[in-house]
Amino acid sequence: MQTSPPQPKAALAGAALALVLAALSGCSSKPNSATESASATPALVTLSAAQLQHIRLYTVAQAAFHRSVEASGVVDFDNDQSTAVLSPISGPVSRLLVEPGQAVKAGDTLALVDSPDYAAALSAYAKALATARTARQLADADKDIAAHSGISQREAQQAQTDAANAEADRDAALQALVGLNIDPQAIRDVQAGRLAPRIQGKIRAPIAGTVVEKLVTPGQLLQAGTTPAFTVANLSKVWVMAQIAASDLGSVAVGDPASIETVVGHGVTGTVDNISALVNSDTRAVLARVVVANPGGVLKKQMYVRVKIQSRQASNGLLVPASAILRDDENLPFVYVAQPGGGFARRQVTLGYATGDQFEIPQGLRVGDKVVVDGAVFVQFMQNQ
Repeated sequence: MQTSPPQPKAALAGAALALVLAALSGCSSKPNSATESASATPALVTLSAAQLQHIRLYTVAQAAFHRSVEASGVVDFDNDQSTAVLSPISGPVSRLLVEPGQAVKAGDTLALVDSPDYAAALSAYAKALATARTARQLADADKDIAAHSGISQREAQQAQTDAANAEADRDAALQALVGLNIDPQAIRDVQAGRLAPRIQGKIRAPIAGTVVEKLVTPGQLLQAGTTPAFTVANLSKVWVMAQIAASDLGSVAVGDPASIETVVGHGVTGTVDNISALVNSDTRAVLARVVVANPGGVLKKQMYVRVKIQSRQASNGLLVPASAILRDDENLPFVYVAQPGGGFARRQVTLGYATGDQFEIPQGLRVGDKVVVDGAVFVQFMQNQ
């Protein structure tokens, strides 16, 4: 069997070089698909007369509209009609008379307290009342004696001063009872000389509303003026605190109407009545307070809601129907604009506020431009052919 003679090294190197050059020339001969695709996409789309029958144009013009701002919100009590009820007296709770959710009137008793404050206040009033009566009787008697020269005028005047001081102490003791919300009947009993053997203090509702929180339990020791016992709120009206982005602040003003929608679909309306002067350092948002009627108590504190505020101030801008807006491969909005010589050109636009089924176009269009509103997808299809 014959074998081929060995090839010289120079011949082998030349053959390898020829193969490399052939491979490179083959790669460079392939067309650039991206460049070819871009050059194949026409900048102007032309349609036949029959195709134009299915295209509808819209002439861009200045239009007035009212901006709307959508935001998230949290329900809160109307703090002008809700209050934390502090215990006015010290002592252990002997009995609770209400439960959360119960409606109360102003002055209703919420809890009973075995309070030494009550006993001390009633006792002090009884003593001041007796001292004032005695001092007034002595002053009247001294006045009569002085009139008959039985005592000096100075002594009579001193008796009048003592009586006035005693009456001032009596009135102060009475005001202390009123401040403790002591039952008026107990005060009348003291004035009649009757002192109850057991006196229980009462925590009363300062306003009419609903007991929304019960913060004490039977036997709990209360400290006068510091222990919160209940929270009472008027739930017929609540606040919704809406988080407004800084970019939307110019579209929100006090008095603007707002619609509130809960996650379960309940909808109510309200009005913006306050805009905070502070920016939240975490969210960079500003709180707008919306006052909302709450029939049936649908809105609960700390409930998350959706808020849509409709600006009463009219704005002017270029509006186009939403059907004219398309998106490119980078999700950027564009429209097709009819050209004077025929055909349609793609034009990038900037979207502003959405109002109904229209978009404000701050940039990209001019007054008088004609944009495709029906058939824009077909025009895009024809452009990509």
